[in-house]
Amino acid sequence: MPRVRTKSPVHQSSTPAPDAEPTSLEANSLALTMIQALIPLGLRAVEEALQQEVLALAGPRYAHADGRPAIARWGAQAGSVFLADQKVPIRVPRVRNRATNTEVPLATYAQLQTPRGHDVGLFRRVLGGLSCRDYEAAAEAVPEAFGLAKSSVSRRFVRASAQALQTLHERRHDDAEWLVLLLDGKSFADDQVVIALGVTTTGEKRILGLVQTATENKRVCATFLRELVERGFQTPTGLLVVLDGAKGLSAAVRDVFGERVPIQRCQWHKRENVVTYLPKAQQALWRRKLQAAYAKPTYAEARRALRQLVKELEQGNASAARSLEEGLEETLTLHRLDVFAKLGISFKTTNLIESVMARVEAKVHRVTHWRTSDQKQRWCAATLLEIEKQFRKVKGHQHLALLQAALRGKLTAPLTAA
Repeated sequence: MPRVRTKSPVHQSSTPAPDAEPTSLEANSLALTMIQALIPLGLRAVEEALQQEVLALAGPRYAHADGRPAIARWGAQAGSVFLADQKVPIRVPRVRNRATNTEVPLATYAQLQTPRGHDVGLFRRVLGGLSCRDYEAAAEAVPEAFGLAKSSVSRRFVRASAQALQTLHERRHDDAEWLVLLLDGKSFADDQVVIALGVTTTGEKRILGLVQTATENKRVCATFLRELVERGFQTPTGLLVVLDGAKGLSAAVRDVFGERVPIQRCQWHKRENVVTYLPKAQQALWRRKLQAAYAKPTYAEARRALRQLVKELEQGNASAARSLEEGLEETLTLHRLDVFAKLGISFKTTNLIESVMARVEAKVHRVTHWRTSDQKQRWCAATLLEIEKQFRKVKGHQHLALLQAALRGKLTAPLTAA
């Protein structure tokens, strides 16, 4: 996607759009941010309109006997157009009058160089088309976001861009080999949204999908995971799943991927769950103790240190001891696979998803009024897709071959150790 820089609007109407969200200019700005995911499609509409004007002025390309010898195509040059008040770089075709040796200005290009006020209603129609899978309706609305009349853009563009939108939102995942699946449920606008993030065998990250659910229950999450599998989420060399410890997610994972699928339970969540049972004066100390135990490089050392902490907690707080003991083995899956030293930085917690959701919340937290569930899902999805473009490979990706080898075999230590 072309780099976008913000330019202060020159002429903005003080009258809000008649169907704008009742959430002030901040919400308008958020809508604009999310619609930037559609900039490549909008630029195709701009190119379509510019080429139509060039065709009207200079005739068909390479047609020299069409009665217009004085007007000719003259290459292209760098230029820019506006999406609302966002300036976007493009390549602009040139037309020249050979008789007068002067440039012929393109009226369409001049029209697109004027900043305009935000039209949140328009953006909502685009995103609404996406969420309703009415991709053609969404594609028809994209040119208007650039100030183009619907009649100036051909049906060919609408069909092509509608197909591109469908590909984006129903994309398959069988173009890569997947090695790690991270799942986490986060509160989003008073609802629960479960996000799936995949990591390939070469370390690339991708948002696989999301589902809105009241709780992280097994039935909804299992249906969601099966849909990912149907869209090509295949794991021929094995799969590691990273979770925060939610029982519904864990049950769904085992239901879809099998009882023996290795699950790495988030060590950060486990540590915080344990210390909540303790007085505040003791919490910092126990965070350090638990962190030191989990930092042991081998399974035997880490398990021995954690079992010792369970015994210490039993003396003063049985509830905290039970919390640590519950699911303890799953927090040591990377240790059992003997890859903790190399890959623990990326997969010992759910931080990869936590950081993504933090960026989503940073974009939408000022929105105070959500009208429908559909609106929440499309805003969240559009923001996630925009964030995905900035993903980098996971830390330690050069060691993923070690994880592949471990998953192809068996866990290096039994699930229950003496």
